Amino acid sequence: MTYKLLIGNKNYSSWSLRPWMLLKGFNIAFEEIEVKFDSEEFKRKVTQYSPTGQVPALLDGDAVVWDSLAIAEYLAEAHAGMWPQDRFARAAARSFCAEMHSGFHALRSKMPMSVRSDFSLTPEPEVAKNIGRIEAIWTASRRRAKAEGAYLFGEFSIADAYFAPVVFRFNTYHVALNDVAAQYQQTMLAHPAMLEWAAAARAEKEVVEYDDPAFIYAKK
Repeated sequence: MTYKLLIGNKNYSSWSLRPWMLLKGFNIAFEEIEVKFDSEEFKRKVTQYSPTGQVPALLDGDAVVWDSLAIAEYLAEAHAGMWPQDRFARAAARSFCAEMHSGFHALRSKMPMSVRSDFSLTPEPEVAKNIGRIEAIWTASRRRAKAEGAYLFGEFSIADAYFAPVVFRFNTYHVALNDVAAQYQQTMLAHPAMLEWAAAARAEKEVVEYDDPAFIYAKK
């Protein structure tokens, strides 16, 4: 039976990107159900599938899995190779995903994902701290895994899918990175699934206004 994945707009929905990227990255067949944010059908349709009324949600027959990290773990139980094989690398990958899942609030607030946009940004101190931490994660991971492949732990894994929205954010806001982290960002931007997502995001017409009044949205 083919999975079904409920997602929001590709331009904005960072949480939706993660399981979508994971499924695409491992060539797993799925049906995409996209529901536009700020549409009349959003709440009605999403609540048909997800008890939280939020995206993403994965449908596997009668099973419903919501929350991007829970979806990733669910898929990893059924499909080999999604986490690094080495026990210690796997622990690091899980830790980084959990950190990304629950932290980096300043970055999320001040640098919301908008794939088709192009901004210049001088990061506030807390945002700069978040950026520095992510840069450190990418750099250390790449240096350890350099001989094994081009991704955070060598081969593409859940960790890469989990940081995919940050890759888009750093590209949108022209974040300066060290050479190692910048090369990883370019590797991710060139991934076929990232190219597909970005093309779809650019084709969307919807504009979502963010809650932060200091954020000036410029459609591009």
